[in-house]
Amino acid sequence: MKTIALRFADNFAPSDGTIAEHQKMIAEYGFVWYGKLGASISQSVRKSVLDNELPRILLIHSGKSERYWAYVDDIRTDTPELDHIPRYYREQTKSFKTWFKVTRIDSAPNNIIGKCMVVSSRRPLSEVSRSSMNPYFIIDVEE
Repeated sequence: MKTIALRFADNFAPSDGTIAEHQKMIAEYGFVWYGKLGASISQSVRKSVLDNELPRILLIHSGKSERYWAYVDDIRTDTPELDHIPRYYREQTKSFKTWFKVTRIDSAPNNIIGKCMVVSSRRPLSEVSRSSMNPYFIIDVEE
């Protein structure tokens, strides 16, 4: 399965954290928009993620061992409706260049990054992510 891995941190999130804030909105509305800072994801990568039988992206908590699968059913580059974006980053929506419509977030095994290969280098994500400052990686996941 080809998808992307995104790093995230709780720098601007409320005390309960990024994932908990997104989970609350999924519980209330059935989905939430998850924003990616920086350069947008290309159309071809968006298509390859959404073409998977169960489209999902891997969220990696920077500096911590937590990993999550975020199941998505849409990826866009224009800013979605604010009511479905967590309050804590509604003021910075212009900084987000890609939006993922997330319908479910599940914990992923801690060893999941050992099962992921970075497409561009064909090296394990566990190795590349330690030495790279990239905020996201295009990956192949062994299931």
